[in-house]
Amino acid sequence: MAAGLRPLPLGYFALVMATGIIAVACDQQSLRFPAQALYVVTAVAYVVLTVLLVLRIVWFPRQVLAELTHHATGFTFLTTVAATNVLGAASAVVHGWWGLASALWWVSLPLLLVGIYVPLIAVVLRRDTPGLSAGINGTWFLLAVAVESVAVLAALRLGHRPQDLLAFVALAAFGFGLVLYLIVMTMIFLRWTFHRLDPDEVHPPAWIAPGAAAITTLAGSTLLAAAPQVERLDRLVPFLEGITILAWATATFWFPIMIAIGVWRHLLRRVPLTYDFSLWAMVFPLGMYAAATFHLLEVERVPHLGSLPKVALALAAAAWLATAAGLARRLVGGARA
Repeated sequence: MAAGLRPLPLGYFALVMATGIIAVACDQQSLRFPAQALYVVTAVAYVVLTVLLVLRIVWFPRQVLAELTHHATGFTFLTTVAATNVLGAASAVVHGWWGLASALWWVSLPLLLVGIYVPLIAVVLRRDTPGLSAGINGTWFLLAVAVESVAVLAALRLGHRPQDLLAFVALAAFGFGLVLYLIVMTMIFLRWTFHRLDPDEVHPPAWIAPGAAAITTLAGSTLLAAAPQVERLDRLVPFLEGITILAWATATFWFPIMIAIGVWRHLLRRVPLTYDFSLWAMVFPLGMYAAATFHLLEVERVPHLGSLPKVALALAAAAWLATAAGLARRLVGGARA
């Protein structure tokens, strides 16, 4: 068993992120049975992956530390933060379990500190720093995703039980996540537009780019929904509204680019599309966009685009089913071996 855990990536919690947010999106659209079924999968996957991660840290501490402090893989640990908060949000939205949601939010905070500072300090102080081409990839967007996930669950809790200090923390996380997104987006744009792009380099985590903008949209719209109950938020409604719509527009902007890159990579350059854990990083943005768009249109009272979250959810569900089928085949093949 120990040998089997050695190659388990830190970023496998993207499975929990993708499944949990699709459960939330299903609940938003009154699809109760799929929402509850996906919630069970989310919770079971979270528990199993947490146990496996702890065992891997105990059995292979040097390897885990090497991954955590590497440019290419260090920030994948932040999937644990986003997964914890997505599970918390799903617990609150699907079942109304606010105590569990609150507990998971508190658990996510120390994970966030580890996931940001350990890789970042290691990257800054590393002597053999790689160039921009080799040093940055789509997983860096997890910096924004993790911080905004804290803001989303804090904003949800505000809607249930308003607290001024929690509102301050939610606003701080929302703003900080936005700044991190802008920083990473600038570096990714420089990388993609001024350096030669290799098809083997643009793997599915690049899709976290629209996912990061979408979760910023969800955080902003959730804060807007809680604003009438919290004076601190109510004073900032114009600011929150402008930033939230900007984030949604940015998320929408990304999808044609990502589709074009996928066509170029798999159809023109013939890179095989086979199952890999990183495919969950492609499912998550689709589900997050569906949930964020639904909530934004509800808060902003824009019924004209009501079909958009339905289409996004259908695409997310199809992507989830295909990726889950790939995972099932991988597990069956591993069991036989």
